[in-house]
This record gives sequence, structure tokens and C-alpha cells, in this order.
Amino acid sequence: MSRFLIVVPPLTGHLTPLRPVAARLAARGHHVVWAGMGPWLRERLGPTAEVHDCVPASFTVGEREPGLRGLAALRFLVEDFLLPLATAMLPGLRAAIVRHRPDVVVADQQAWAGAYAAAEAGLPWATSASTSAELLDPYPPALHDWLSGCLAAIAHPRPVADPRLSPHLILAFTTPELTGPAIAAPASVRWVGPAPQDDPGAWTPPWPARRPLVLVTLGTQSTETGARFLRACAEALAARPELHAVIVDPGGVVGPCPENIHVTPWVPQQAVLKRAGLVICHAGHNTVTESLWHGRPLVVAPIRDDQMIVAGQVVSAGAGVRLRFAHATAAHIGAAVDTIHSDPGYAHAAARIRTAFHAAGGADEAVTHLESLARSTTLIPEATR
Repeated sequence: MSRFLIVVPPLTGHLTPLRPVAARLAARGHHVVWAGMGPWLRERLGPTAEVHDCVPASFTVGEREPGLRGLAALRFLVEDFLLPLATAMLPGLRAAIVRHRPDVVVADQQAWAGAYAAAEAGLPWATSASTSAELLDPYPPALHDWLSGCLAAIAHPRPVADPRLSPHLILAFTTPELTGPAIAAPASVRWVGPAPQDDPGAWTPPWPARRPLVLVTLGTQSTETGARFLRACAEALAARPELHAVIVDPGGVVGPCPENIHVTPWVPQQAVLKRAGLVICHAGHNTVTESLWHGRPLVVAPIRDDQMIVAGQVVSAGAGVRLRFAHATAAHIGAAVDTIHSDPGYAHAAARIRTAFHAAGGADEAVTHLESLARSTTLIPEATR
């Protein structure tokens, strides 16, 4: 059997699709080691996971201002988080490779150090594309040149064309039915579709009678920025008593609501999506793909980063309506909900994507590609084993 070193940044959405992949690898007898911010990983993976801490305890990241948007938000993400994180992780990843002797390194597309450490050791590496935003090269030339300059600033002895895009294997947890035509995608992309959790959890609706259900969530990174939008959603849905709504409100910002709205700090999202008919969200890649895995159309209000691109994919695919996060009122949100409920075309588009997602294979297909990569070659020098 083979050894896999999985490298992730401390971002929940980037860990999510790799957890079922790691579980399948282990079930098939492979040895799996996680690498990243040790305490953060252990808290989420539990005591049985083998974790190699690659991030020094001294590593810190400044707080991103809640109102940061557009290019300013991207600059913060790259220059103040991803670039320092890659530099901080490299020494620990070199040590992890020597200690654990992996046959393949699986690096999240924002864990750049994984690609550099694998290349230095002569190892094949795979990219985990936890978001599809960068697969089709969405940036204009000036922005592309700036990003290339940032990547070149990471000191590494062996050149890597782009640590976000492995030439050996890119696992894309989506399909072209959502992203659009994949003509410009790298040849190493494999469209495996979403990899939902094996145990979706259980959820019991708080209402005795069933009405059409709307799920409202802004993911795990938008607590401080989402207060106004969540309250506007509550107002819009309160005006529609024929609907039930679940609003995920980890910051406790929504306030009292009528009986048709259930406000909670957390839900088992997959379990709720089984019952929902519509999702209102920030266009985070995991939330969008999980919703479409269940065939649920969306109202998307992107906040920053890749969410703008993912929201565009949803609209282009016909599976949802887009709103402006900073300007959407209760009237705008209510109109978007009414539009989707009155036009069956949105549900039909979501069902088409659901069919493609299920056919793609998910975690099992990802493991098949990883096993093939492990068998194809072992480039790591014997002296480092």
C-alpha cells in the first residue's frame, strides 16, 4: 500500500472535501498523514488522525477587516496570509517528508508549501482544488503577473510552475456542468465532483408541519460581516409565512423571529439540505456544491475572494439568482426567493447539476486517481527515506 501526506491550510472549507478522501484511502489500507497547523487539525480530525505539525507556534495572521472586498481582500489573502503561511510551513513539511516517507503529497491549492516541498524531494504531488475559481485562469493579465510575483517570492531551490496547479494531478471537486466549459482547464484536472461527508448527521425540523424550507447560511468565515444580510433575510422570510426557514447565525445577530423561522448557531448542513428546497448563501464553494449535490437552487450573495466567480457559475448554469451582498435589502431577497419558487427552470438546472455531480464519483473517484499517481512513479531519492 502507499503513503499519502495531505497538506492543508487552517481553513475549514479547504479541509472539508479531503476528509472523506482520507477516510477512503485509509479504508483501502493506505497510510495517511495530515500536515498543517497541528492544534487546528487535531481539534477537527480527532485523536485518531495522524498529524504532523508544520506551522510554528509563533506564526500569526493579522485580522482581515470585515468590510474588505474585491482586490483589497485578495491582496490581504495572498500577501498577509497565504504567502507567510507557505514560508512558515516549508521547513516543517521538509521534515514531514523525511519522517513519513510519502509516495504522494496531496496539497490543497492554497497550501503552496506542499507543492514546493514535494518538488524539492522529487515526489509526485496532487492539487486538491477545494474551489474551482482558479482552474480556468480567471484573472486579468496585470493581476496574474502580480500573483506570479508573489509565488516567486517564496524561496525554494526547485522551480514549480504554479504551486496551485499540479502537472501530475488536480482533483477538482466539481464538474463542468457548474463551472462551464472546461476548455481552458489544465490537462491534469480530473473532475471528481463534490465529496460529501459519509455521516451527514441528523436533523429534526422544529415544526410539526412541513412547508417549503429555505436554508440561510454564510459559511464559517463571515460571522462579523453577515449581520445586516442575515437580518434582511429574516425580514424577507418572516413576510412569507408559507415558508419555513433555518438561519445559521453563529454570532447571534439576528434577534427574535416569528415561528416560521428557526435561528441556530450551527446545523448539520447535509442533513438540512436533504429537506431544503432553496438555499440562500454567500457562494462559498462547499456550500454551493453541497446544495447542488442535493439539487437545491440558490440565491447567492458573494462577499469576497472566490465567491464572486462561484456565484457567476451558479447564475450561468441557470441554478440560481445573484444578489449584491452589501446592498441587498429584504425586498431584494424576497423577490429572489419568489423568482426561484415561481420558475421551475432553476430547480431543473440544479437537478441537472446534481446528476452530473453524482455521476462524477466524488471521494471514491479521487482515491482512484491518487492510487494511480502513487503507482505511476516514485521519484523521492532513497537517501531521504
